[in-house]
Amino acid sequence: MSTLYFTEEHEYILVDDDGICTVGISDYAQKQLGDIVYVETPEVGTSFDSGEEAGVVESVKIASEIYSPVSGEVVEVNEALADNPSLVNDDPVGDGWFFKIKMTDESELEDLKDEAEYQEFLDELAA
Repeated sequence: MSTLYFTEEHEYILVDDDGICTVGISDYAQKQLGDIVYVETPEVGTSFDSGEEAGVVESVKIASEIYSPVSGEVVEVNEALADNPSLVNDDPVGDGWFFKIKMTDESELEDLKDEAEYQEFLDELAA
């Protein structure tokens, strides 16, 4: 079973039982960015600390950094985004994922928001 968490910077992390986590941006973030035209993903084998810049997403409006929600090593990147960055707009928490990371410190998940907490956060932003 997978568990979904979010950062206040609007990255999501889908945590699998094996400690492999899928990272991307939330539906809210892709809507704020508009049409995605480019995604820069990290290289496989790169290690990141939680909160460290791991990539860039560019839209017709703006470029935005992507931060790693947890510490770990990148084990896979979404190669399809190179030819089709609009996958992020079409299905951000599905086909539009950015990279997968092997988490090294599960306790870092405590600093993230679950779906209900993230929705409350979004509601506060809209208020």
